[in-house]
Amino acid sequence: MQAWKDRLEQYGMRLNVKKTEYVECGEQTPGTIFVDDAEVPKASAFKYLGSRISADGSTLVEAEYRANAAWSKWRQVTGVMCDRKVPLKLKSKIYRTVVRPVALYGAECWPTTLKHEQTLHTMEMRMLRWTQGLTRLDRVRNDDVRAMFGVAPIVAKMREARLRWYGHVLRSDDNSVAKSAMNIIVEGGRPRGRPKTRWLDRIEEDMRLLKLTDEDAFNRGKWRNHTRNADPCSWEHG
Repeated sequence: MQAWKDRLEQYGMRLNVKKTEYVECGEQTPGTIFVDDAEVPKASAFKYLGSRISADGSTLVEAEYRANAAWSKWRQVTGVMCDRKVPLKLKSKIYRTVVRPVALYGAECWPTTLKHEQTLHTMEMRMLRWTQGLTRLDRVRNDDVRAMFGVAPIVAKMREARLRWYGHVLRSDDNSVAKSAMNIIVEGGRPRGRPKTRWLDRIEEDMRLLKLTDEDAFNRGKWRNHTRNADPCSWEHG
């Protein structure tokens, strides 16, 4: 890092050591890094291009971060979302266009597990119930709450985002960065025990569920029709 800092200064750029942290991925080693005799703190995660990168490679911390970011956005519009005078149709549109995209930012690249899905599912249902002033004591099913708002389950929208991105990568040039990264073969074996879910593992599950093949991705119309989970937008309860 010292060499990097010195190199930057040759081109008139400066490294702010006070704002610099580093993350060590994989097996952790003792010791630390110094730049100009100043210790650079080690972090367990850092933010890059709006996403949280974790030292252990887990994206669960990112899912939790996205859920918190969506809650922050929801609070900004809570005056509208919880106003009984505002039409339900408008509340649904605000949720679908302002709040939900914040939660799904970057979700197409997550090797999604049940914990990821549960994190965002819980977030979504709490938002929709609070918007309607509903509690568990009202005994209104989740499916009925979604029907009121005319929104598809956020888990289904996560799958839609994954497959949309996968289709885009399949149709890209063979030398594209995305396709090269997807097809990279890492040397060595996986650790003992139950292996962690990989992104392609989840894609295979999605493909089996929807009965799709890689060849289908080159038929854009078919791919879109089979992977898209449209919001129902039914206002019979409004």
